[in-house]
Amino acid sequence: MSSVPIPIPSRTQYVLDAIKHRILTGQLTPGQALVETELAAQYGVSKTPVREALKTLAGTGLVVMSQYKGVTVRTVDADMAREVYDVRLLLEPEALRRAVRRGASLDAARDALTRADRAADTAERSLANREFHRALYLPCGNPLLGRMLDEVRDQAALVSAVAWSAEPSWEREAGEHREILRLALEGDADGAASALDAHIASFVRRAFPESQPAEGQA
Repeated sequence: MSSVPIPIPSRTQYVLDAIKHRILTGQLTPGQALVETELAAQYGVSKTPVREALKTLAGTGLVVMSQYKGVTVRTVDADMAREVYDVRLLLEPEALRRAVRRGASLDAARDALTRADRAADTAERSLANREFHRALYLPCGNPLLGRMLDEVRDQAALVSAVAWSAEPSWEREAGEHREILRLALEGDADGAASALDAHIASFVRRAFPESQPAEGQA
């Protein structure tokens, strides 16, 4: 039986997912060049799916396209970290507060926390942590709010990957995650939101001491 060719959109998604995974797990480092021909050869596709995948990644803020330098993995600095974490501080605790108040299920957050605790490596732990945070804000009852947080989710993960490579802080963050989830499961909406706010703010302060949250943020 002859094989059925994979449609172009599926190839693009395959390449997109593969490159994103390598960026968010530190296999592709900030500032590293992404050459279409090399990526196409690595993934066994033409340059078209690679080009489309890179355009999408540029739209999410993971890569930068330059007329002179080509495509590179986005560089993380204090200013970039502050921009991303300011958005998270403004939106994510409120989303969790709403999720708890409406009695939304947080089973997905509990499962993600378990996967993070059992992770065999940094890559697996990073992906589980991303799912944990998403499981807290997604059931907030406002799809637009969830989509807004999804838009900065990849950039936040990139900040985390860079910070972890310099100073691993998984155990501390795991403890903070457990406390956030405990408060949320107890129905303490304000307490869970406050703990999440402190968790987000303290991470960026530790990772990028020269970056300070916006005025009025914890």
